[in-house]
Amino acid sequence: MSNCAIRLAFSDFWKEFDHQDNFFLRVLRKRFKIEVSSSPDFVIHGDAHERRYRQFSCPRVFFTGENTAPDFRESDFALTSHYRDDPRHLRLPLYVLWGNAEDLLKDPAEERCVTAQKTKFCAFVVGHIHKRTRKRVQFFQQLSQYRLVDSGGRSLNNIGGPIPPGPEAKRVFLQPYKFNLCFENRSQPGYTTEKLFEAMRARCIPIYWGSPRVHTEFNPKSFLNYHDFPDEKALIDRIVQIDRDEDLCFEYLRQPFFHDNKPNEFFNEERLLSFFEKIFTTPIRPVGLRRKFFMMG
Repeated sequence: MSNCAIRLAFSDFWKEFDHQDNFFLRVLRKRFKIEVSSSPDFVIHGDAHERRYRQFSCPRVFFTGENTAPDFRESDFALTSHYRDDPRHLRLPLYVLWGNAEDLLKDPAEERCVTAQKTKFCAFVVGHIHKRTRKRVQFFQQLSQYRLVDSGGRSLNNIGGPIPPGPEAKRVFLQPYKFNLCFENRSQPGYTTEKLFEAMRARCIPIYWGSPRVHTEFNPKSFLNYHDFPDEKALIDRIVQIDRDEDLCFEYLRQPFFHDNKPNEFFNEERLLSFFEKIFTTPIRPVGLRRKFFMMG
């Protein structure tokens, strides 16, 4: 590749997104000379409703942490949680952006120490209640009939006020709990967000509902997967059993989160770097130029 800097822009991301210091820049600068520019050679864009990325006629790379499928009429390449057999697409689940794989690697020396820290039952954090969160709210209410589930979010709060924003504050909040109720907004193969990662980083036993393929990415013996049980009663019965049996609880807590305690393939930065190598070196007629041509015609 040329020694010239690759000019890159970011568009349509969440409000807190830092255009000068973010996951993509930190990874890409390990191989490429990158310059953030308002006149870019390439643009990486999210799925905000404003669609400001349409002002760019250079190649567009779509990224989303939501359950949104790529639209190749709008973008030339895509990074999503979906499993797709398409050379223009790379699977990049949101949890990869949330922290380092090393945060989830377990040291046998920590086992008993972690178990001793688990002095509380179950935590739950939800910001807003809407149709997509109905399942997690209903399960929270059902599990609370056995023991009160501490809710630290803005909604359904029962601990005296919401916890501070940010992943570190959530980790501190979750750390004393045996379980963390971490349901996704919906169940879609591949759609695994930061929720499971955050529970694991705090060394909780995640109670998870979401991607039916999550067991291929994480060790199923380290968490409770809703899909592994015939109904909700069976899952709650298992939670009660673990809560009342210290040895069984320890068995879950000692299990590595990754298969063989080795990070899954999606944390491998070489995958992402190779994908962007292809993006940066493959001559294409960008969809942005094609759209302009059709609009003029």
